[in-house]
Amino acid sequence: MRAVIQRVTQASCTVDDQVSGEISGGLMVLLGIEDSDQQEDIEWLAAKIVNLRIFGDEQGLMNKSLTDIGGDILLVSQFTLYAATKKGNRPGFTRAARPDKAIPLYESMISQLDMLLGKPVQTGIFGADMKISLLNDGPVTILIDTKNKE
Repeated sequence: MRAVIQRVTQASCTVDDQVSGEISGGLMVLLGIEDSDQQEDIEWLAAKIVNLRIFGDEQGLMNKSLTDIGGDILLVSQFTLYAATKKGNRPGFTRAARPDKAIPLYESMISQLDMLLGKPVQTGIFGADMKISLLNDGPVTILIDTKNKE
C-alpha cells in the first residue's frame, strides 16, 4: 500500500461537478492499493497517517500530529501510484489491485481512519474521474509504502 500525504490548508474532490469530499485543513491522502495488501497494512498505515508529526507547534517546528490539531483527512484512491515506468513510455498497472480486492480495502481504510480520528473522513469516489483541488501547506509532502516499514 502506498500513500502520498500532503499537508493542506484546503482540499476538495469533485466528481461530475459535485463535491464528494472537502476539508479546510489537515491531510490530503492519495492511496494506492497493491494486490498483496492486507488488513494489517491498513492498520499500520492509518496509525502512521494520523500520528505523523508534520504540523507546526508554537515554535514553528513540526511536532504536532493531525489528532493534535484536530485536522481532517481527504482520502482518494489512486491506482496510478503503482505505475510501472521502467520500460517504454506507457505506464503499466499490473501491481495495482483490481476493484474486487481494492474496494473492500479502501473502505476498510476509511473505517480505520474514521475510528482513529473520531470523526468521518472525507473521500473521493472509487473509480470515478475525479478532479482534485488542494493548497499544499509548506509544501509538505510525505510518501509512505507499507512494504518499507523499517
